[in-house]
Amino acid sequence: MNILAVDLGTTNIKVSVYDKNLTPLILLSEKVNYHRQGDIVEFNPDNYFNNIQNMIREAAKKAWQHNGLDVVQIVFTGQAESLILLDENQQLTYPGISWLDMRSRKECEELASIFDNEQCYRITGQPEIIPTWPITKMLWLRKNQPEVFSSTAYYLMIKDYIVFRLSGVMAGDHSIYSFSHYFNITEKCYWQEILDYCGINKEQLPALVEPGTVVGTLLPEFTQIQQGLSVNTKVNIGTLDHFAAMIGTGNITEGVISESAGTVLSLATLIYHPVFEGSRLPVNCGPFPNSYVLLPVCESGGFSLEWYKNHFMPEVSFQEMNQGITERASQSPPIFLPYLTGVNAPDFNEQASGVFFGIHASHTRDDFSLAIMQGVACLLRKNIDAMHDRGIEIKKIISVGGGAKSTLWTQIKTDMTQLEFAIPENEEAACFGAAMMGAVSEGYIRCFEEAVLQHINIARTHVPKIRKDYQATYQVFTALYDSLQSVYALNARTRPITSH
Repeated sequence: MNILAVDLGTTNIKVSVYDKNLTPLILLSEKVNYHRQGDIVEFNPDNYFNNIQNMIREAAKKAWQHNGLDVVQIVFTGQAESLILLDENQQLTYPGISWLDMRSRKECEELASIFDNEQCYRITGQPEIIPTWPITKMLWLRKNQPEVFSSTAYYLMIKDYIVFRLSGVMAGDHSIYSFSHYFNITEKCYWQEILDYCGINKEQLPALVEPGTVVGTLLPEFTQIQQGLSVNTKVNIGTLDHFAAMIGTGNITEGVISESAGTVLSLATLIYHPVFEGSRLPVNCGPFPNSYVLLPVCESGGFSLEWYKNHFMPEVSFQEMNQGITERASQSPPIFLPYLTGVNAPDFNEQASGVFFGIHASHTRDDFSLAIMQGVACLLRKNIDAMHDRGIEIKKIISVGGGAKSTLWTQIKTDMTQLEFAIPENEEAACFGAAMMGAVSEGYIRCFEEAVLQHINIARTHVPKIRKDYQATYQVFTALYDSLQSVYALNARTRPITSH
């Protein structure tokens, strides 16, 4: 039998099919379209679902033509916070609101004035109330779209909605609802107090289940005259994309960080009890029972290098950029604070901005490229230090994404953090992790440990070298950020802050 994995991405939807031995058979990808107007970022949920439905049908058929087997499970992973509104007849009352949507800044301020920050953190695991969280958009709808608010009978996350359309079951998993800001991550239930304030009833929300739960089977309408699918095809609710990617790269034990080295730098490490003392890092329910994940996200990760290349070196490829840095062999590039988009873990300072420090007339554009790579590596180390402050010891880092393809940048991170970096062969980590969940659920593999031993291959490993200059760079990096706090505050009062 085959396992079909669906990654509900922000930029692209991906559908992959694997056989019971987790051999990849089919991979399809489809771009997601948005309507953007200022802070508003919306999408058409029907179109989103229809694309997924068509991709599932096509992938299942192609896999069936390959080996003559049906899909036994469809396992979901993907984004968390994008919000869907339905009426009592389960029809849409409003466009889908993407997690990228920033319309609810005023509502964030209102909620922050009502609910104590420390209380919010210990209940939701999130250090700040930001427009990303669905609860802020619910409050916005109540204030700005009262007709829509009154006609909405159900609020679902995007993964809930797709699962509902396919199976008829309304359910949401703990790992996704860790990003709602109305879920209690220790008691595994909805946070009644904040829902009451925003005018939401628990009856309007889906049933909560553990990640990896099979919630039902495909509705008959999706299996009629369809090769590869049947009424026995199970629908598995899966888990968050970051957590599926952890599984798909072999990060299933404590002491390992999964680094997503893309436009956004995100780090994920597994723990088995929530830790709130010390540095304020996001704490979320993990993909396994009674597990949690620390998930600091730094918006200015790969974005910093993309920004520099696009504006100052548009004619140069990333490979040529790496070559220029290597040939230049600079030992003293400027120091770069990669705060181009403000808020970054573990500091959570909206007033922060990017800084180049220590510029000399001898510096070239390659020195600035190197400074950015080192600055992001310093930001990575700063988050690891914050984990260390919580008593969490990290042994190695598994890195995926565009940044992981650069051996130069990966070695810089390796030397800056003094941790081993492993680069796995499989780049479709989220879909593969979801497929592993399906294989374990079906009993094709006894446990996740066995799945990792059998199916995770490492393409290359980076071992840290002692770099005294990197220690000095990190010391200046942290001292520079600390010394700029009053300047950041003054700049915020006297000059408007523009979004990227």
